[in-house]
Amino acid sequence: MDKLDLARWQFAITTVYHFIFVPITIGLSALVAGLQTAWVRTGKEQYLRATKFWGKLFLINFAMGVVTGIVQEFQFGMNWSAYSRFVGDIFGAPLAIEGLLAFFLESTFLGLWIFGWDRLPKRVHLATIWIASIGTMLSAYFILAANSWMQHPVGYTMNAARGRAELTDIAAVLTNSTALVTFPHTIAACFLTAGALLLAVSAWHLRRRNQIEVFRPGLKLGAWVILISGVAVLITGDLQARVMTEQQPMKMAAAEALYDTSKPASFSIFTIGSLDGRDEVYSVRIPSLLSFMATADPQGEVEGINDLQQQYAAKYGSGDYVPYVPVTYWSFRLMIGFGVLAMAIAALALWSTRKGRLPGGRWLWIAAVSTVAMPLLANSFGWIFTEVGRQPWTVFGMFKTADSVSPSVATSQAAFSVVLLTLLYGGLAVIELMLMLRYARAGAPENVVPGEEDDAEDDSDRPLAFAY
Repeated sequence: MDKLDLARWQFAITTVYHFIFVPITIGLSALVAGLQTAWVRTGKEQYLRATKFWGKLFLINFAMGVVTGIVQEFQFGMNWSAYSRFVGDIFGAPLAIEGLLAFFLESTFLGLWIFGWDRLPKRVHLATIWIASIGTMLSAYFILAANSWMQHPVGYTMNAARGRAELTDIAAVLTNSTALVTFPHTIAACFLTAGALLLAVSAWHLRRRNQIEVFRPGLKLGAWVILISGVAVLITGDLQARVMTEQQPMKMAAAEALYDTSKPASFSIFTIGSLDGRDEVYSVRIPSLLSFMATADPQGEVEGINDLQQQYAAKYGSGDYVPYVPVTYWSFRLMIGFGVLAMAIAALALWSTRKGRLPGGRWLWIAAVSTVAMPLLANSFGWIFTEVGRQPWTVFGMFKTADSVSPSVATSQAAFSVVLLTLLYGGLAVIELMLMLRYARAGAPENVVPGEEDDAEDDSDRPLAFAY
């Protein structure tokens, strides 16, 4: 492997790992805020117990997300200095706003929430977690705006003398049509992920008949969040597919391994054939679905890889402009498949808990607990599809990945950093899993009467400042 391949592997590993925590943080912050709101409005102790229980898991996840996210910024300067020089004037604005506004907003008010139990008035304290939750979503928007510029560059001018893009319209960057459809899709996926965590942990406790008064509502809340956010993911994903087809038609063609332009175009759920999809032996297809996804017209025309390759070669010069089709094809389906499977299990869990009952059957419990992994896999495959499908570009139509790597980094240095960061992140994964399992198994605190936490012998009942 050369340094370009190593640099790409390193960024892929660290980014996918970091994005495990981001959707949990965003979705769970809002759900914790909602549970605390229910406690403030009703005074019911079960809502306060749930707030503190899920709040602990949220804090662990938030801390790990911050630690793993720092590495992303450093990689731009280490392995991708040529890319950083090209996009730095554009990326600097949204990333600076994210750091100075959104991240400080969420971290400051999260600190007030952690240390403000029994020190701030109830409603003021409640406001701190809501503001922290809003901060996480603002962070997501500014980062997605930066990423969307890579997918669809706007609001810039090319400085040929300096060989880089320069910002001319920050409003255009922040209102990029790609960002406007990507943001709601991502936020909906975040709630789907958080809902799956609620469903899985609650199912584990209910299987053992632990704290039914807390975890039965938690299971139902998680299931409803999965179903509602799942529908939102499907709707926003449909809108995103049409914008993507308009801006990056090659990505949509690669998602179906569609080599010849078709009108209408079917969508294959499953295909057996050659790895690149050129030769098909057997497939299960839904007629006209790809045309509807790409054009909103069941009879719409979808351009194929062969025609698009000729167009790109004529526009951008000779070269191979086809992304790696096997990864693009299967990541697209796995993204959809894991999300739909999580929704199906959530619907089954809701049906099993109707009329005050608890689900029965070993396989249902296993399925419910395993739900926690499905949105995480769907999110990961979604980002893999988004980034691999854009290849060979880092900035679509402007700057290629092969030209983005740092010229001064040796292959041995790139290999060392890949191994080091992979081992480091592996260690962090063990720590994260141990902490999440420890506090998830502990269950909701019993003593949550305001003002009595300092007298409790069990540290699990103390204020959430323990995490810091």
